[in-house]
Amino acid sequence: SIFCEEKTLVSNSSSSQNYFSLLFLKTMTLRSVAIASTLSLGLASAQETAGANPIQNENGLVRIPMKKRSDHEMVAAHLKRERDALLLALKEKDAKVADVESDIEISKLAASAVLRGSQPKFGDQMEEFLTEGKAENVIIKDYSNAQYYGEVEIGTPPQKFAVVYDTGSSNLWVPKINCQNCGYWFIHGGKSKFDSSKSSSYQADGSDFHITYGSGDVEGFFSFDTVTLAQDLQITGQKFAEVQDAGGLGIGYMMGQFDGILGLGFETLSLGGATTVFKNAIDQGVVNQPVFAFDLGDEGDGELTFGGYDDSKFKGDISWIPLSAATYWQIDIENISLGSFSSGATSGIVDSGTSLITGPSSAILQLATSSGAMPNIMGEYTIDCGKVDSIPNLEFQINGKTFTVPGKDLVISSAGTCLFAMMGMDIPQGPQWILGDVFMRKYYTIFDYQNQKVGLAEPN
Repeated sequence: SIFCEEKTLVSNSSSSQNYFSLLFLKTMTLRSVAIASTLSLGLASAQETAGANPIQNENGLVRIPMKKRSDHEMVAAHLKRERDALLLALKEKDAKVADVESDIEISKLAASAVLRGSQPKFGDQMEEFLTEGKAENVIIKDYSNAQYYGEVEIGTPPQKFAVVYDTGSSNLWVPKINCQNCGYWFIHGGKSKFDSSKSSSYQADGSDFHITYGSGDVEGFFSFDTVTLAQDLQITGQKFAEVQDAGGLGIGYMMGQFDGILGLGFETLSLGGATTVFKNAIDQGVVNQPVFAFDLGDEGDGELTFGGYDDSKFKGDISWIPLSAATYWQIDIENISLGSFSSGATSGIVDSGTSLITGPSSAILQLATSSGAMPNIMGEYTIDCGKVDSIPNLEFQINGKTFTVPGKDLVISSAGTCLFAMMGMDIPQGPQWILGDVFMRKYYTIFDYQNQKVGLAEPN
């Protein structure tokens, strides 16, 4: 793998294998995703994209509105990535490689030209990916493609931030004042940045928060402060990271609609030994139950509920699935099928921080081929919009039951372009599949922290 040399540098590390897997899943060595998020350059601040004010109802459930990035933006971002890759490749050809003629050489240049800090032998590996139909291998999880954002507050008085509520990671981080590579005022009004001098509950820690991504570094330091969920639930003494240089996330973060990340995974994945926000909420008794749930809906914005689940959001019974590992929200999968494709027994995670469904590159290639989708030079798949209705259903056999994503819902479409909502990602260790928002939109999804299980139910 081209990512084998990547390392995560953390304080008080207790499980290098888990940290490596986390890093691989979160590494943002993506192409011009960076530039892709320049699409909606309105002057609204990032926190305004998080939706309406959170509310708490009479049952003690805390609801945080989740703002959805539009399908139009997702498709436009794809088209821009593809166009920029080709332009950069052609520029490289004209300026440096006069003898480049073949399509595969152009593709190699397209991929490497948009990667910051490309690995030494990336070109050769890209040729192998392309010739074997594995170009999608290069695409890995990238928060710039995240579709849902919500609000969190840090400090006293509270400072508001738009964050990705991410079940696939475990730390809370936001940019600090004077953060480098953390956005500009004329893009979404700029990032909201934490100012410790304005918080009476702030406590310094100072230990390093430092992750090396394939595209560069993200650096900062840990601190403690009060974190508020839904304006009412206060978690005191929460360890979080103040990021002072987000260059490793690329321009995609600077142009994106979120300020930071709030991880909802387990402590075993937490960098710096930080207790997670939700675990602290449980320990401090600020939630009624050690449970949270996502209602992402099909078309519009979603909702995140803390302290239990809302039975008015679904019909029928809840299918409970025990975790196979309490690191990510990882489950055993008996089979994944579409048309003639069958995966056999495998593993996966339910991940709110990933917009698509991901799997091994060879499997995704087969699924895409069975669906009539074709890869572009960046390894992303598109399909003729006229064929969408003929895409077979994708079925997951989990804990003895079948969970279906209809074929038509495996497509994100806008303005005559249809993206295939699956991508390849070869993970050297850990779960093989990521069931992201495309899957979660089809089911009301409940996360039971204490009993270490996930519940799925048919939404209303």
